[in-house]
Amino acid sequence: MHEIVNITNLNKKYGNKQVLSELNLTIHSGQIVGLLGPNGCGKTTLIKIMTGLIKDYSGNVLIDGFAPNVHTKSVVSYLPEKTYLSNWMTVKDAFSLFQDFYTDFKIEKARDMASSLKLEENQKIVSMSKGMQEKVQLILVMSREAKIYVLDEPIGGVDPAARDYILSTILKNYSNESSILLSTHLIHDVEKIFDKVLFLKNGKIEIDEYVDNIREQKGLSIDALFREVYKI
Repeated sequence: MHEIVNITNLNKKYGNKQVLSELNLTIHSGQIVGLLGPNGCGKTTLIKIMTGLIKDYSGNVLIDGFAPNVHTKSVVSYLPEKTYLSNWMTVKDAFSLFQDFYTDFKIEKARDMASSLKLEENQKIVSMSKGMQEKVQLILVMSREAKIYVLDEPIGGVDPAARDYILSTILKNYSNESSILLSTHLIHDVEKIFDKVLFLKNGKIEIDEYVDNIREQKGLSIDALFREVYKI
């Protein structure tokens, strides 16, 4: 087990609003980590800093030992919350794009997952529902052999019947040498795959704990603890 993410004293403002404040966290290999918190708490900002999309921050962010740069983009597989595929594309086009762009993309794995999720490779993105588009993007992200998979609301638009399959797909398609950081509001549906959770509150990590410890020490599910921590 080694450190894949190490963040210390991270600060980020939007104008006068402090979104992240002296935030510290570490993620090791072989972990599935839940990033949890209410809307507007800074989850997506943190993710965008880790993936190199936001650069104006203070503090230290190391991914695989490097500040966000070309190297870290090659070891981070990122699934954003919003669909980014062009409408003119087919599923096959999306696979070809990732194969050209990422040397670690395994197209046979992508094709197998598409078949299991009943996605036609010749279907255009524009003709798909939001849930189908999310399935395509998840396939693209999980078909890479990355060191960390950063998933921002990966099942938000997916029907309940497909969620278990998608979660099992996530579990099967990463190794002990990699990690997953997964942000979600659907805690009850997803908590069963978490090894540990991070609760983000007031710009800091309020809770950084293994799921088994929470259940043993507090006698609560992660969903129940979330409701307790963030109750109005």
